[in-house]
Amino acid sequence: MVYSYKIVCLNLLGDVITLKIIKVKFFDKRIRAKFLEILGAISTFISLLLIFVDIPENLSIKAGIVFVVILLVIYIVLYVYANKLSEATIDIGGTSVLVKKGDIFKEDGLKVIPFNEYFDTIVDNQVITELSLNGKYIKKFGDVHKLDELIYSNTFLNSSENILEEDVSRNGNIGKKVRYKLGSSIVVDDYVLTAFSKFNQKNEAQLTMTEYINFLLNFWNEINRVYAQKSVTVPIFGSGITRFKGGFNDIEINELLNIMLWTFRISGTRFKYPAKLTIIVYGDLFKKINLFGLQEDVNYGI
Repeated sequence: MVYSYKIVCLNLLGDVITLKIIKVKFFDKRIRAKFLEILGAISTFISLLLIFVDIPENLSIKAGIVFVVILLVIYIVLYVYANKLSEATIDIGGTSVLVKKGDIFKEDGLKVIPFNEYFDTIVDNQVITELSLNGKYIKKFGDVHKLDELIYSNTFLNSSENILEEDVSRNGNIGKKVRYKLGSSIVVDDYVLTAFSKFNQKNEAQLTMTEYINFLLNFWNEINRVYAQKSVTVPIFGSGITRFKGGFNDIEINELLNIMLWTFRISGTRFKYPAKLTIIVYGDLFKKINLFGLQEDVNYGI
């Protein structure tokens, strides 16, 4: 059985489009396409070989059976390979994009950490959980007062272009009072802190799909502004505890990855060589990622 998932995305013109993400099944069209390429090459080789070599009539049936078995083995090898890929590198407009399993804190270059729209720094398992990427970064940074000062004093981040609301009344009077536009970013050492998720009155991270796409488009523009020809590593945004509203509460990680790649492509953001974009997938989530045919999904998936 082939399972497909639909994502409704808002494109630049405001139209609604549909993307289909298909997991790597045994008869996946991308496996079949690659198999047919190999079959074509083998068939051409055998045709040329038979011009000079005659197969005895009593061996023709056996040769045919061996040929079929070989083709079956090749197909199975392709299927196993497609499901065992540990990483994939694709090209988007000249930018090398690597998708792999790993730890963002161990990567070189700039590393992106998603914050909420207030750039809160309270790691108390209520506002920010210590197990989240956000919480791990804040604990790793150590001096929360210094981090807050860097956020408050950044001229571009605190410009009228990025601040949506000041002196916000929040439930329990907990957390910061300045609300920023999603995608607003600040560079702190080798990290890019970005306003990713909205917070409801229960301090729960949530987004609509339209807000998610708008965030990504703003974020890629910010990265284009600050990356300074360094490689950039990002997580799959929304793969943690973020809640999606409007019927997207069960969205798959493959879908989030494809939306990220799609928005990067249409944003026009490009990294000059040797800088590259790396997308990190954490833990067991990697088992759900379909890396086979990723280039085709990005180029022709819309």
